Amino acid sequence: MTGDARDHDDLAAAWHELSVSYHRVLCALDRELQAGHQISSSEFEVLELLWDAEDHKLRMSDLAGAVHLSQSALSRVVARLEKDGLVQRTMCTADRRSVFTALTPAGERRYIEARPTQRAILAEESGGCPQMLRQGPSVDQS
Repeated sequence: MTGDARDHDDLAAAWHELSVSYHRVLCALDRELQAGHQISSSEFEVLELLWDAEDHKLRMSDLAGAVHLSQSALSRVVARLEKDGLVQRTMCTADRRSVFTALTPAGERRYIEARPTQRAILAEESGGCPQMLRQGPSVDQS
């Protein structure tokens, strides 16, 4: 096997390892967030993005650019959060084509309650080593 082919095999193996790790963490997040807080990991991600935003609100277009969901999946997530009273959608007064999504007080509480669960799962799944989550699996370059 040539060096290039071996490098590509190493990359494929690292990609597989990263994918397996990602799905393991995502399943753990979904399980624990659903059991303890009645939200999915995608719903938590939207709540966290809104929490971090100025005035706890974002245009839907900005939210779509920040999450790892399709536009239709994001719309379904926001609709569920709105149905549960955790977010509210409003028209932008300056641009009638834009829609804002904002945290409600109930959404703020749910996020604050769920955040320790999410952080604990990330710490547990990374073996307490945040660097592992930042870097991902290592690829042997030898």
